[in-house]
Amino acid sequence: MQAFVADGPLPDWDAEGEEIDRRVEQLEAIAKPVTGEEAQALVACFGPDDCYGVAWTLLHLIETGPNPVLTTEPAPGANEWHHTLWARIVNSGLAPSA
Repeated sequence: MQAFVADGPLPDWDAEGEEIDRRVEQLEAIAKPVTGEEAQALVACFGPDDCYGVAWTLLHLIETGPNPVLTTEPAPGANEWHHTLWARIVNSGLAPSA
């Protein structure tokens, strides 16, 4: 968990395959379910795109923790993955729609 968060946001599609593989290994090593504190830290790890599907794995891992991890709607310019996570929170009834 600490190594994944310490490495920061996921890389984009232009990253070397080795870096993406390393991040996937780090992500898969995180025990489920995550705690609320871990989920909050993981929210900051979304990158600029889906990183060949790795962002979906990250999103699903975050969702194993206490929900909702986001309690307010992200700002219009926020990361697209924060908007996706928020939409899933609203759609599940964990937060009111705007």
